[in-house]
Amino acid sequence: MMKFAWDNYKQYALGKNELRPLTKNGHIGNMFGGLRGATVIDALDTLYIMELEEEFQEAKKWVEKSFDLNVNGEASLFEVNIRYIGGLLAAYYLTGEEVFKSKALELGEKLLPAFNTPTGIPRGVINLGSGMSWSWGWASAGSSILAEFGTLHLEFLHLSELSGNPVFAEKVMNIRKVLNRVEKPQGLYPNFLSPVTGNWVQHHVSIGGLGDSFYEYLIKSWLMSDKKDSESKKMYDDALEAIEKHLVKKSAGGLTYIAEWRGGILDHKMGHLACFSGGMIALGAEHAGEERKQHYMDLAAEITNTCHESYARSDTKLGPEAFRFDAGSEAMATRLSERYYILRPEVVESYMYMWRLTHHPKYRQWGWEVVQALEKYCRVEAGFSGIRDVYTTTPTHDNMQQSFFLAETLKYLYLLFCEDDVLSLDDWVFNTEAHPLPVNHTNFKASVQ
Repeated sequence: MMKFAWDNYKQYALGKNELRPLTKNGHIGNMFGGLRGATVIDALDTLYIMELEEEFQEAKKWVEKSFDLNVNGEASLFEVNIRYIGGLLAAYYLTGEEVFKSKALELGEKLLPAFNTPTGIPRGVINLGSGMSWSWGWASAGSSILAEFGTLHLEFLHLSELSGNPVFAEKVMNIRKVLNRVEKPQGLYPNFLSPVTGNWVQHHVSIGGLGDSFYEYLIKSWLMSDKKDSESKKMYDDALEAIEKHLVKKSAGGLTYIAEWRGGILDHKMGHLACFSGGMIALGAEHAGEERKQHYMDLAAEITNTCHESYARSDTKLGPEAFRFDAGSEAMATRLSERYYILRPEVVESYMYMWRLTHHPKYRQWGWEVVQALEKYCRVEAGFSGIRDVYTTTPTHDNMQQSFFLAETLKYLYLLFCEDDVLSLDDWVFNTEAHPLPVNHTNFKASVQ
């Protein structure tokens, strides 16, 4: 599947950001501010660990010859960080090839002006050429988004480590300081924060989009520090406790889910993006006190099971973008606008963690069901495409092979069927785009102080 996805991208869209597999052409989009080759950078480490040598060399050659960082345009700080910087760092750590390191550092420098705000909380959009930054037009009152500014820590610590320049680590340690200081309603972290005042802008809390990867980066920061960064562990433990107290619910049919919170009112919906949380909670449970460990493993298994149900209850056996627990329907999308599937990885990500941490065979079985569904409904003549409605077996394709399909979905599926020592969880943490970054087994506390 990876070879098929890559070969078609290479044939029809090399150098563009994504392949449009129905029309057999490339898509550039406006998320990456003029940067190109998102699929190349996202695919590097997957090609490498799958031992697709020739394809990896093709990708590397493109990075050497054609990857241009002198661009002008509006880039998402978050997307450039997780896909490009994460992808380049992982490729460097896996191969030792200097080109990946130098490009990552050069790109990292271009992101720094986004942090020039009164609080040091970065704005969400940056022009990579001019260094001008601003907030997303749709974000509440010029605010920055929790998942975006909270999902820089892993990559930025590695940028400091590799460059010897403490500025990257300082930027993200400051973000943490601001978040520690601000008062949290019921211990929860709302999704919107003003980069000017450092206060929350509205009280919407979600473990899905807008919030998701912030929480993941707390537990992973601790793991990446070889369990020395006790501050991030405490923030994770406290956040999870508040989530469990206020957002975790059980449906009438017995399914455990994580609701969204709007100023105290619960919205009984869970996004596909929130389905990474089964894996996260399992990863954290490994390191909880003995008396809590089983409790969290159970919670992780229940949430992963609910996400599996969102797949099992659809006609294609692929899950919708969001599913609800209201008006008698459970783990199903009730709105037309939420019935699509864009090759997202979060559910198989949780299967991979649950497999590695429990070795229960059902997780491989569930993963195999996803493989079969992808082959049946998403494979088209020239690549893989998302579908517009998971509840029909004659789906309409959306004509987009997302770069994260190669970075995440196929990598997590591959790892689910690998031996545990392929990218062992003891030695690697995955960034939120599934790019593996090494655990720092040397004492790196000194470099972040």
